[in-house]
Amino acid sequence: MKVMVVGGGGREHAIIKKLKENKEIEKIYALPGNGGMANDAECVAIGAKDIPAIVDFAKNNAIDFAVVAPDDPLVLGAVDELSKLGIPCFGPEAKAAIIEGSKVFSKNLMKKYGIPTAAYEVFDDAAKALEYIETAPIPTVIKADGLALGKGVIIAMTREEAADAVKSIMQDKQFGESGNQIVIEEFLEGPEVSVLSFTDGKTVVPMISSMDHKRAKDNDEGLNTGGMGTIAPNPYYTAEVAERCMKEIFLPTINAMNAEGRTFKGCLYFGLMITKDGPKVIEYNCRFGDPETQVVLPLLESDLFEIMKSVAAGTLTAEQVKFSEKSACCVVMASDGYPLKYQSGFEITMPQDKNIYVAGAKLADGRLLTAGGRVLGVTETADTLADAIAKAYETVKTVNFENAYYRKDIGKKALEV
Repeated sequence: MKVMVVGGGGREHAIIKKLKENKEIEKIYALPGNGGMANDAECVAIGAKDIPAIVDFAKNNAIDFAVVAPDDPLVLGAVDELSKLGIPCFGPEAKAAIIEGSKVFSKNLMKKYGIPTAAYEVFDDAAKALEYIETAPIPTVIKADGLALGKGVIIAMTREEAADAVKSIMQDKQFGESGNQIVIEEFLEGPEVSVLSFTDGKTVVPMISSMDHKRAKDNDEGLNTGGMGTIAPNPYYTAEVAERCMKEIFLPTINAMNAEGRTFKGCLYFGLMITKDGPKVIEYNCRFGDPETQVVLPLLESDLFEIMKSVAAGTLTAEQVKFSEKSACCVVMASDGYPLKYQSGFEITMPQDKNIYVAGAKLADGRLLTAGGRVLGVTETADTLADAIAKAYETVKTVNFENAYYRKDIGKKALEV
C-alpha cells in the first residue's frame, strides 16, 4: 500500500517511523516532510496547507491511505477533499476539526453539554474586552479564537498584562484573523496532563498520558513554546483520574460532537488540568500533539496502521490498542533564541540507530542542516521514568549542531510526584 502523511515536523516523523513497522505498507510519502526524515519517507515539496496540490498528488500517485497530521490542513478540509476521491483518511473532517479551530466553539460546546472546563467570556470587541478586564479575577487566561501555532494562549498575572494581551491579539493582530474573537477565562490551578485518544466517533480509546514542558527555560521559566520536551506516562494521571475523565470528559465530548452533527474520527487530544475539583478541559486539539506524540508512539505495542484503518472505517475497539508498561522521555533540541530570533543552517551530526525525530532540518549537498526553531526531539524508553530521562540526556550528548539549546530538567517535576 502507498501511504501519504501530510506534515513536516517531529510529530510526523514519529508517526512515519511507527507506520514503517507495518509490512503491508510499501511506500510512505511525506508532504512536505523535512530533510531529517528522508531516510524514512519520500519527501514531496508540497506545503501542508496546499489542499489542491495535496489532492492532485494523491490522485496522481494512487495513494491508498492518507494521514493528515497538522491542525491547519484538518481545519481547512484536507480530509473532506481526499475523502471525495475515495481515499480513506486518518483525521477529522473540517466540521469536526473546528473543536480546535475555534476556541469559542469548543468552550460553548463544553458549556452546552456540561463538560468540566474553566469559566469564561467571549469577546469580538477589544474595547469591551478591556473593560471586562478591569474587574475580572486575576490571574486570567486570554486565548485567540483560531489557530495560532500553539502560541495563542497568554496567561496574564496582572491587569496590565491582560490588557496588553487583548491589544496584541485583537488590535495588533499578532495572530492575524485568529484574533478576531478571544476567550477570557478563569485561571485554573493544578498539574497539567495531555491525553491523546483514538476515536472512530463511537469508541474512544485513550493513549498513554504525557506531560509537556511548554516554557523555553528550565524551571518553567521563559516564553511559551511549541513544547521543549515530554515524558510519559504522567504520574498525576492516576487510575482514578482516568476513570473520571472517561466518564465526565472523553465520552461526553464524543457524544456532544455526534449530537452536533460533527462526528469526530481521528486523534482527539485532551489538554487537562487536574484541579482540586477534579479534571477539567483546558483545550482540545484535533490531532496528535507535538511533542507528545514523540513519547506516546514509542510505547505503543500495537500496529499503528491497523488502528488508523479501523478509525477510518469506524470499527475501532479498545482491544486493538495496547501500550507498554515502560516510560519514555523526549528532550527537544532547539536553536538558541527560539521561540524568538535564532540562526539556522548549521550541520547536524547524530546517531542513526536512535529514536531521534527531526522537526526543523533540510538536506543540502548530502548534509543535514538546521532549518527551524525546534530542530529535533531525542526520545528514549526504559522500565522506569528516571532511567528513560537519564538515557535521553545521554543520547542528547551524541547529537551536535552549532547553537543547540535544550532544557536540562525535562521530567524533573514528574520524578518528584
